[in-house]
Amino acid sequence: MKVAVIDLGTNTFHLLIAQVEKESHEILHRERKAVKIGEKGINRDEIAPEAWGRALKALHEFKSTIDSHKVEKIFATATSAIRNATNGKALVHEIKNLTGIEIEIISGDREAELIHFGASKALDLGVKRNLIMDIGGGSIEFIIADQSKTYWRQSFEVGGQRLVERFHKTDPITQKEIDDLHLFFDTELAPLLKACAEFKPETLIGCSGTFDTLSDIYCEENGIERNEDATEYPFGKDAFQWIFENLIKKNRIERLAIPGMIEMRVDMIVVACVLIDYILDNLSLNYIRISGYALKEGILFNVLDQLKS
Repeated sequence: MKVAVIDLGTNTFHLLIAQVEKESHEILHRERKAVKIGEKGINRDEIAPEAWGRALKALHEFKSTIDSHKVEKIFATATSAIRNATNGKALVHEIKNLTGIEIEIISGDREAELIHFGASKALDLGVKRNLIMDIGGGSIEFIIADQSKTYWRQSFEVGGQRLVERFHKTDPITQKEIDDLHLFFDTELAPLLKACAEFKPETLIGCSGTFDTLSDIYCEENGIERNEDATEYPFGKDAFQWIFENLIKKNRIERLAIPGMIEMRVDMIVVACVLIDYILDNLSLNYIRISGYALKEGILFNVLDQLKS
């Protein structure tokens, strides 16, 4: 049957349409829209009127695409911005009334679980422990796992849109703002630092969003043509350090001019990279890998598993 997976993220809404069988699947359509549903409201736990309107418009357009593909079943999930907003359930209700699309508001733990499932299908996680990381606009998910076992996972409501609105007031970002971010991470991410001290992951595996764009920048800089169907994207620790050191010196216009940069990432990528740099520096991780799969693929593979059972 044909299924649609919709991921209503804080920064970006994703649509994935696939033909699924018991033992296989074929991706028929991928689409993303920069809805920025958390903009101007995320740190007040509300969805602002402008963001509300963008969300409804995006879902109407997704529904038209879904109908044109004659999709039989829709799996739609909402994450941090909607689950924490006082008017989040009202938005979900209005979307259902207007489009017929029923949206499940998932917990941070469930989000982390699905991201891990997606990453584990994209990459061989091996026998050594990895720190899987997904930087969303509203929340950030961390999972410590190898190919056979999950050791720890947690979702933190400190995503990129929250960090931009709270800390990134100057462009280019100042050293004082970077220092303030580090102090914030020291406190907010204390459970992560403790878990990593216990389980000692060696490799950082980045999923979606910022990591996709970092790989795009790296590929553009080095003349690498990335396969659209790849499940692991070209990147490495040295590449990150070079991009990061250049990125934090630039203002928005200069960042947007970087080959591989896209407008939907240009505002959040600075604080996201400050966070990645903090993680690498504090956790002594030796390698970076980038997964081509994350939450939406985790949902899709979960559907496939249900068909098999």
